[in-house]
Amino acid sequence: MVAEAVASKEFDFGILICGTGIGIGIAANKIPGIRAALCSDTFSAHATREHNDANILTIGQRVVGPGLALDIVKTFLNTKFEGGRHQNRIDKITEIEKKYYK
Repeated sequence: MVAEAVASKEFDFGILICGTGIGIGIAANKIPGIRAALCSDTFSAHATREHNDANILTIGQRVVGPGLALDIVKTFLNTKFEGGRHQNRIDKITEIEKKYYK
């Protein structure tokens, strides 16, 4: 599974596509260490990498056309995590995972 490979650091990022991108993202986010984000535009792809350090991109094939999908993927893969104040959010998410995934 892509999410397991990303969580184990076999890959830095994953890209998952289904009809809407919603269900596959819900499933991926069940894996500790995964921060899957549904993006339907380049702004969201940039923001989720820069602010949330998302490591899996989900796209809805019925929602996003092929040209835009490529732009979203390029933006997601080329945007760096900003860290700083945003790292606090990631730390809180990690603490929640530790609490519930025992």
